[in-house]
Amino acid sequence: MKYGVHTIWRYNCYKKGMKQKFIYVGFICAGVLFSAARCGQSRQITEKKIQTTMQTEDTFPVKKTEEEWKAALSPAEYQVLREKGTERPYSSEYETLWDSGTYVCKGCGSELFSSATKFDAGCGWPSFYQSIDKSRVKEILDKSHGMVRTEVVCAKCGGHLGHVFNDGYGQPTGLRYCINGVSLGFKKKE
Repeated sequence: MKYGVHTIWRYNCYKKGMKQKFIYVGFICAGVLFSAARCGQSRQITEKKIQTTMQTEDTFPVKKTEEEWKAALSPAEYQVLREKGTERPYSSEYETLWDSGTYVCKGCGSELFSSATKFDAGCGWPSFYQSIDKSRVKEILDKSHGMVRTEVVCAKCGGHLGHVFNDGYGQPTGLRYCINGVSLGFKKKE
């Protein structure tokens, strides 16, 4: 083919007196390209900012071999806590549990979240606006699956808990700790 589709379309637009439509489409294309370039630039700035503020993964006090973890955890718990998996939304009993108590790490028993900070985010996973103490969880830059997110892990055993997002609208911190229920245990308040 001697001429490309774009060239033929442009010729037909001129031929039919559609010069204005062609110019309009050109402005739209230029706007989309400009926006995409700005978005990419913004993402690079955001990634750089996140890298400087996030803690990096390091050693954790609780150390076990993979065989020991497999023996201590169910297959679903192992897949989430040790292999950074994600449970299906709305599959956790803790997503709809509103009893008073403390949520603990299923891997090591460390107290992580209070029921007082739990809220219904409508996302299908237990959500909290803050941890019991900032030293109980670690936030790590996560660039998996073509996204830039903040992973949340247990500071004691390094078990994957979920991710934290800044879309906790109406919550005191503005954060949403989106946590896999399978990585949690629950101690009911007496």
